[in-house]
Amino acid sequence: MCGIVGAVSSRNIVPILVQGLQRLEYRGYDSCGVAVYAGGLKRARSTSRVAELMAQVSADKLEGGTGIAHTRWATHGAPAVHNAHPHFSHGTGQAAQKPGKVALVHNGIIENHDELRAALQAKGYVFASQTDTEVIVHLMDSLYDGDLFEALKAATRQLQGAYAIAAFCKDEPHRVVGARAGSPLILGVGKEGGENFLASDAMALAGVTDQILYLEEGDLVDIQLGKYWVIDRAHNRVEREVKTVQAHSGAAELGPYRHYMQKEIFEQPRAIADTLEGVNGIVPELFGDAAYRTFKDIDSVLILACGTSYYSGCAAKYWLEGIAKIPTQVEVASEYRYRTSVPDPRTLVVTITQSGETADTLAALRHAQSLGMMQTLTICNVATSAMVRECRLAYITRAGVEIGVASTKAFTTQLAGLFLLTLVLAQSKGRLSEEEEAGHLKAMRHLPAALQAVLALEPQVISWAEDFAKMENALFLGRGLHYPIALEGALKLKEISYIHAEAYPAGELKHGPLALVTSAMPVVTVAPNDSLLEKLKSNLQEVRARGGVLYVLADADTKIESGEGIHVIRMPEHYGALSPLLHVVPLQLLAYHTACARGTDVDKPRNLAKSVTVE
Repeated sequence: MCGIVGAVSSRNIVPILVQGLQRLEYRGYDSCGVAVYAGGLKRARSTSRVAELMAQVSADKLEGGTGIAHTRWATHGAPAVHNAHPHFSHGTGQAAQKPGKVALVHNGIIENHDELRAALQAKGYVFASQTDTEVIVHLMDSLYDGDLFEALKAATRQLQGAYAIAAFCKDEPHRVVGARAGSPLILGVGKEGGENFLASDAMALAGVTDQILYLEEGDLVDIQLGKYWVIDRAHNRVEREVKTVQAHSGAAELGPYRHYMQKEIFEQPRAIADTLEGVNGIVPELFGDAAYRTFKDIDSVLILACGTSYYSGCAAKYWLEGIAKIPTQVEVASEYRYRTSVPDPRTLVVTITQSGETADTLAALRHAQSLGMMQTLTICNVATSAMVRECRLAYITRAGVEIGVASTKAFTTQLAGLFLLTLVLAQSKGRLSEEEEAGHLKAMRHLPAALQAVLALEPQVISWAEDFAKMENALFLGRGLHYPIALEGALKLKEISYIHAEAYPAGELKHGPLALVTSAMPVVTVAPNDSLLEKLKSNLQEVRARGGVLYVLADADTKIESGEGIHVIRMPEHYGALSPLLHVVPLQLLAYHTACARGTDVDKPRNLAKSVTVE
C-alpha cells in the first residue's frame, strides 16, 4: 500500500512530490514524508495527513530540484516520525548523529535485514528507526564510492526480499536511482526541461506526465536531467517501452496487463510482501494494543465471512486447530444470524472481508455482538472501512485496490493474515516454541519469492486452459488443508468462465460425485506432498478407472507422472503449512486463461459485483 514519488528537475519539484502523495492516498497510510537536495539533505515528515505535510513543507520553505517522497503504513515500529520515510544515512564514529550522504524511500520487505543491520552496526552505523528500510540506506552509504548507481547495484546484490527503492545522494545533485524486485516501480519521462520521475503508481504522476515506462522485475533505473537508463537483473543495459498512459486513478492503470484480474494475480508477491512487511516476530500487538489481553481470554474462534473470504476462513480452521489447538468454527455470514446458535463470550469472533463493507458480514458481526460476544477481530483490506471501525482488533492486509470482481490477491493476503493470527494465538497459549516461530517466520519471508516461481508456471496453465475452454463442467478435488483451495479454484472458474464447477474433499468422490466422471468432466486435483498424499493417489485411480481426465497440481516429490488421461504441473517446491497460498495461484491462472479463451468479460462477470453491500 505504500507510495513512492521521486523526481529530478531544474524547477522546484516539492509541489509535484506532495501532489503525487495526495494521489496515492487511496492506498492508505499512517505517515508520510518528503526529502530534497537543498545544498544538503533536507526533509519533512509527518504522522498526519499529506495536507499537514504540505503545510509543514510550506512553513519550512522546503524547495529543491531533486527529491523523493513516500506514504507509509507503520510496520517496523510504531507510526512515529522517526520511523517515517524518507530515511537518511548517518555517518560513523563522531559523525554518527549527523546526516550522511544518502536519502532513501522503500516499499516491500527485506528478509535479511537483521543480518545486514548487525554487520552495519559493527562498522559503526547508528540506527535511528526500527525499519528495515534504514538498513538499505546505511548499506548504500557504506558502499558509496562516488557513483550512487553503482552503490545501488552493489547493495541489491546483498538484499533478500521484495522492494521498490528510490534514493538520491547529496554528492550527486540532479540524480535519483531506483530498483524494483517484487514491488512496482515506474519511470515517468517529463515534458519540461528534461525532468524525469519515479513512482510506485502512474496515478502519482497524473497531470505531470503521461509518458510511462514500466520497470520489470529486477530492473535498476537511473534518472538524471535529460536522460535515464535501465539495467536488468543481470546488470545489462535494456530498453523498456515508453507508453502513453492517461492515469485517472492508480487502481485503473493496467500497465502491461490485458485485464485487471491478470494484473492482480501477478501483484500477489508484492501484496504478500506488503501484508507481512514488518513482521519481525510473533507478537499480539500486530493485531492491536488490546490483543494480548484479548487472546489470553479466549477459548475458541468463530470465523464469519462470505464467498472467497469464507474459503480463506475454511483454510484457517485447519491452521487454528492444527497449530494453535484452538477449537474453530467457520460460518457463512449470510446464514449465521438467521439460525439459533450457542453464544460464548470467550470466543474470538473473526470477520474476513476485502472491502470491510460487506453487508452480510457486517450484519453477522453485529449479531454476534448482540449475543454478548464482544471479542472481535477483522482481517480486512481497507483500514478506513466500517468493519475495522466496528471490531476491537484488526489486521489490515495490504493487497492494494482490487478491481477485478473475482478476488485473487485479496484472498492470498487474507490467508497470510490468518496464518499470522494462528501463530500469535499459538504463542499466546504457550503452544509455539522459539524454534517453530523462527521456522514459520522464515517461510513467510520467502513467500514473495516462492509466489514468483509459481507465476512462472503460467505457460503450462495456458495449455490446460485450452482444454477447459471446450468444457461445460469440471470437478475440483482436495484433501485436508487443500480442500478449501479446491473450493476456491472451482469458484474462480465458475465466476469468470461460466463453466459449472464443483469442489469436493477427494475422499468423498466415491460417495456420489464419481457418478459424474466421464472424459467430458475434467478433474482438477491439488496434490501436495503431505500426510494425505497416498490416500489422494487412490482417489486419482478411481477417476482414471472411470475414464476421467485428471489435471494435477503436484509437488515435485509426489512421484505423480503425466501420462494418458493425466496432466501434471509440478509446483516449484513443497511449502508445508503455507502451501495453500501457492497452490491457489495456478487455479487462479486456470480460471483467467479459460475465461480469456471463451471470450467472457473477465473483470466484470455477469450478475456479480465487487463489493456486496446489500443482503
